[in-house]
Amino acid sequence: MNETTSVIEFRKVSKRFGDVLAVADNDLAVRPGEFLSILGPSGCGKTTSLRMMAGFEQPTSGEVFIRGENVTGVPAYRRPVNMVFQHYALFPHLSVADNVSYGLRQRSPKPPRSEIDRAVDEALAMVRLQGYGGRRTYELSGGQQQRVALARALINRPAVLLLDEPLAALDRKLRRDMQIELQTLQRDVGITFLLVTHDQEEALSMSDRVCVMREGRIVQAGSPRELYDRPVNRYVADFVGKTNFFPGRSPAEVLSVRPELIEIAGSTAQLPEDLSARLAVKVLNRIFLGEHTEYVVASDRLGEFMVMSPRKSERGAGVYEIGDMIAAGWRSEAERVLPNE
Repeated sequence: MNETTSVIEFRKVSKRFGDVLAVADNDLAVRPGEFLSILGPSGCGKTTSLRMMAGFEQPTSGEVFIRGENVTGVPAYRRPVNMVFQHYALFPHLSVADNVSYGLRQRSPKPPRSEIDRAVDEALAMVRLQGYGGRRTYELSGGQQQRVALARALINRPAVLLLDEPLAALDRKLRRDMQIELQTLQRDVGITFLLVTHDQEEALSMSDRVCVMREGRIVQAGSPRELYDRPVNRYVADFVGKTNFFPGRSPAEVLSVRPELIEIAGSTAQLPEDLSARLAVKVLNRIFLGEHTEYVVASDRLGEFMVMSPRKSERGAGVYEIGDMIAAGWRSEAERVLPNE
């Protein structure tokens, strides 16, 4: 790959901690200006990968490049990246302005005070905290503290902003609001954002591309739609969104059908005629989720599976009760045959 096409690049990067292989021979190219997420469960190597980009860890083997320069072995303070940690790592004894300006004040030679003050004002304006410079961080809400951490990282105009599960400590509503703010901020400042998260909804909703990791390896990288619609194996299909798995034609295969692509009706005769699969099923459970209802149904042939029924479909068909005998089906294009890994 041409080095100018990536702002960060891993070339066959591995990391061992004693006998544990945390990151296993990964190649990755992060494009300038993109919002990339590394998604995976705890212990998959995603945070270790981020720390190797930042320079807090060094690879056991392989090379790390930033803007085409080999930075393997270069310490964190000499890399053009900044990192926002899960718990923000703000200084409670300092004001908001002093927290934001901390990195600039550590430079040698230190910039003039007027230049620092101007940079702080600009950074706080970027995160919509104008006028908050004199406050203490403990006087702020969780969302405001997160924005202070972002301002502190952005004030240095890094080539890449590294985000280590920065929304994990927020409640669900604030988390959703901050997801939108992060996307808007990334578009406005034009800096490459690289987010590590275990939350698939967060990764899919915010990112231009997502890398799914498992046991230290990148299993698949692509746009959120590519990962959702065309997962390479059962692991990715199961981790990215919800899906149903049915037996394939051989033990090495599995059939994946997303629950929102399954239609239900009061009887098989009421199902659309173009469905390739048509089953009599019994309703085992029902969960109302506002915009849709999740049903767990069971058929004699395929066992239990999930159906997501949009609110608008229920207006015509009604809501099915636990114990009802109904019908379910889907079109052939809803099926995806995957390796049963």
